[in-house]
Amino acid sequence: MRSNFGVLFDMDGVIVHSNPAHKKAINIFCDKHDIKIDDDYLKNNIYGRANKEWIPKIFGDISTERLKELADEKEQIFRDIFDPEAMQVPGVIRFIRQLKEQKVKMVVATSAPGENADFILNKLAIYDMFDAVLDSSHVTHSKPHPEPYHNAAKAIGLTAPECIVIEDSVSGVQSGLAAGAAVIGVATTHTPEELSDCHLVINDFENFTLDSMLSLKD
Repeated sequence: MRSNFGVLFDMDGVIVHSNPAHKKAINIFCDKHDIKIDDDYLKNNIYGRANKEWIPKIFGDISTERLKELADEKEQIFRDIFDPEAMQVPGVIRFIRQLKEQKVKMVVATSAPGENADFILNKLAIYDMFDAVLDSSHVTHSKPHPEPYHNAAKAIGLTAPECIVIEDSVSGVQSGLAAGAAVIGVATTHTPEELSDCHLVINDFENFTLDSMLSLKD
């Protein structure tokens, strides 16, 4: 396999279909704090974004310590209700194993906290298949800023244009494109039409192969 090629995976919505659980956790969290948000706000302002970005938008001017408390509270609710094994995106484990067998470099670049990445990837027994796992603590600027995918590519000694990004959220797609990568959209969170800026859109990883992906690099 070519050494100048890597695959950069988002996690929520790409490896696991977790947004329904995140939605439930956010609703529980917001109800507890007497805050009302609707589905459009979730889709356009929360999915794919780090807690440090969306929580201050609904709580206003809060301290760093209070932000961490609120973020930890919301994510603990999520981990308590989410089953990664039951909610893996169809075909994704097979696809990751295929890439590993072909010695393709792989990185997870998620906006989630490290505790969630550890929880999900270890539950699926795939953590060690990745050359690096980057979470929200590894960036200064979150998606849609290009920094997450620049950092992910750098972690495997590549540049973002040498990589393919796999994303489900609009903010994540914008991040990958801004970094100069080819982007595959997975239509778990958004419709194919909403992911039309991607180079390729798939519903899941069933019947998706390494050859299908490499056609984007030709």
